[in-house]
Amino acid sequence: MFVRDKDKPMVAKACFTASVVAAGLAALGALGLDLYLASTQWLLVAAVLGIWGSYLLLEAQFRL
Repeated sequence: MFVRDKDKPMVAKACFTASVVAAGLAALGALGLDLYLASTQWLLVAAVLGIWGSYLLLEAQFRL
């Protein structure tokens, strides 16, 4: 992913927000309303987005 150093905290926040949304979609899927993916797949998407957000945030802090 090619992101400028000054934009990394903003992209990290977007990844964390998308992770929360994906976790919410997983909760909806657990209640029986699957949207595009099964609830376990939404949990995987949430985990990957959270890891990317953490990585970008750590990389932005170490490059300051």
